[in-house]
Amino acid sequence: MASRRNRPINLPAPYLKRIWLEPSRITDREAYPFCLPLLRDDFELSFDRAITIIVGENGTGKSTLLEGIAVLAGYDEAGGGKGYRPVDHSNAIEAMGGQLSSAFRASWLPKVTNGWFFRAESFFSVARYLDAAGSLHADFLSHSHGEGFMRFFEERCQRQGIYIFDEPESALSPARQMEFLKLMRRMDASGHCKIIMATHSPVLMAYPDARLLRLSKHDFDVVAKKHPALLAEVEKLVVARETANRALFQDASDLIV
Repeated sequence: MASRRNRPINLPAPYLKRIWLEPSRITDREAYPFCLPLLRDDFELSFDRAITIIVGENGTGKSTLLEGIAVLAGYDEAGGGKGYRPVDHSNAIEAMGGQLSSAFRASWLPKVTNGWFFRAESFFSVARYLDAAGSLHADFLSHSHGEGFMRFFEERCQRQGIYIFDEPESALSPARQMEFLKLMRRMDASGHCKIIMATHSPVLMAYPDARLLRLSKHDFDVVAKKHPALLAEVEKLVVARETANRALFQDASDLIV
């Protein structure tokens, strides 16, 4: 039975189609994270592409939302993959977004729980956890921070699954961010990787063909050229996209238009 569950699925991403809030599952509306203005009773978020990128100011709830989705997918809210528990939560006093999973409902086609939840702030703990578990491909800490990140991404993030990245650019130089874009390109081209990413990096926001969402305290906006409030930001992204396209895909047949 276990081998059947781990068998590759012959359906393309995105596997997670939609999430929505079930108000009847919330016991205390004043408690964090359910008090966030974003989480109205009619909150829902659809995923129509293999890659969804979420941007927005600090404090709008990006990380909290990703934590909730991660736990919904079967990952620990501190990061890791299914079955990993890299951080001891027994003495934790903070409220985290993982609690959202109790009130979230989800539509999957099909449900995929392989993959990884990457959080930059817990990378050291996850790497140590993999060392202790005897991973043959671990040893991510014997390199610079950015090199360790990229080694980790290359080793873990090309298998079939759902991958959640919370600000992966935090230790990556601009050149390393371009390398990460190339990895995203390979994941996207494989057809079996679903990516949900929160970022502040204009380089990563510029990934072609991703669904780019701007999170405010109260709602999501799909970033589009015709949205007046986002025009200046979009113009910067368009320039970054064109630059990334030329740098990443030198072969004319690989250019994304």
